[in-house]
Amino acid sequence: MSGGDKLDFEIRPNPQPVPAAERAALMVDPGFGRVFTDHMVTARYADGKGWYEARVEARAPIQMDPASAVLHYAQEIFEGLKAYRNADGTVTMFRPEANAARFTTSATRLAMPHLPEGAFVDSLRRLISIDREWIPRDDEGSLYLRPFMFASEVFLGVRPAMEYLYVVIASPVGSYFKHGIKPVNVWVSPNYTRAAPGGTGAAKCGGNYAASLLPQQEAAANGCDQVVFLDAVEQRWIDELGGMNIFFVHDDGTLVTPPLGTILPGITREAIMRLASEDGRAVIERPVSFDEWRADAEAGRIREAFACGTAAVITPIGEVRFEGGSFKLGDGGSGEVTMGLRKRLVDIQRGRVADPYGWVHKVL
Repeated sequence: MSGGDKLDFEIRPNPQPVPAAERAALMVDPGFGRVFTDHMVTARYADGKGWYEARVEARAPIQMDPASAVLHYAQEIFEGLKAYRNADGTVTMFRPEANAARFTTSATRLAMPHLPEGAFVDSLRRLISIDREWIPRDDEGSLYLRPFMFASEVFLGVRPAMEYLYVVIASPVGSYFKHGIKPVNVWVSPNYTRAAPGGTGAAKCGGNYAASLLPQQEAAANGCDQVVFLDAVEQRWIDELGGMNIFFVHDDGTLVTPPLGTILPGITREAIMRLASEDGRAVIERPVSFDEWRADAEAGRIREAFACGTAAVITPIGEVRFEGGSFKLGDGGSGEVTMGLRKRLVDIQRGRVADPYGWVHKVL
């Protein structure tokens, strides 16, 4: 049962973990989100009972009734963050408390119960600890953590469910993009939008990502790695990418990024804003129109642009394509400001430099 900000997790070690040799082979080239560890975290919730049956147990399929509420009304939220194996042998997470807080915000928007934020962080620590041998040792590798919660009540009716399942799974990963850290091409969608005012754009829920899949296919058909969405009202203002926030670097070093509201409040986004500010750069949150982006890039006033998020960290944008044309950012390569911020952030995440912000959470 729950107790304050904690849950009592029962530990049930997997009786048949993946053999060490097989695990090592899987981790040579794990890709992203294709290989999974031996265990998972589960906890159940019921109205009038609270959280119960909190466990760390063998990773296994989830048994679901065909009438489970999530399958019909999409009450589901998730998070994504990473654990790192540092050069000194320690294992750390990056800002898990911020993920816990955002999980609570998403739960509120989707009319779901709040998991205690301390229990959220503790569930991650326990899974990392039992599956620590799955954490990659190379410079670009990490253990990707996916906490999620969904409506598990068996019913057909449009109302908030009364029962939920919280789960955490983990996956050793390499670089998010197949070609590694290189500039990506992006496609500005002329037909689809991601979120509207009053919608779920600021919540991390599966429906937002499902809606991005068709425009992402459209982007791929136009030779691009990612889609860029415009706002839903005027279809004029830059929103965000399919799964990442966006920044524009001006010729005077100023960073500009779209304001919150319909976009996801990215944890990486927030960290970048602080790093850049403490570097002495002006950081401005304001609407940026596609016409402004194009005109300022072509005139050299916007020198760089980059996408950011947990999975890809910071990824430079080389070329922007749209119906009827395209333009490059600078020379189409990886900009100095972009890569400098990336290095600073990754060095903190991986314990290569001191963390003055209290972002790094030691696990082992």
